[in-house]
Amino acid sequence: MAPDEPADPLSDLRERLRETQAAAEEAAARLGDEPPGVPPRVPPQGWATPPRADGGAAGANDDLAALVALVQALRDLVPPELQQQVTELIRQVLVLLRALLDRWIERLEPGRGAEPAVEDIPIA
Repeated sequence: MAPDEPADPLSDLRERLRETQAAAEEAAARLGDEPPGVPPRVPPQGWATPPRADGGAAGANDDLAALVALVQALRDLVPPELQQQVTELIRQVLVLLRALLDRWIERLEPGRGAEPAVEDIPIA
């Protein structure tokens, strides 16, 4: 390329991607089992995590189980009367939310649910 020609942004991007891929392969080779030049093993979906050695699901399931255990422990600390009041409050909030949604739907769709206009036709 001549010095007075503008640089092609796509070729610059391609070159940066090649450099980044080469650096990633080199880092993976230093960390573990793949020799240099061999691409790292990617799961079939591309985003999936490898299965755990004990056969269980990893990551999010462990976090979810910990969260459920925490909520259960907090629930056990609350007296039954307070649990009942909180349950009733949540139910009332959900009923209110449903009423608001119904109202918004009625306003968005004016003809929905309304009686049709009836007109008397004179018979002569």
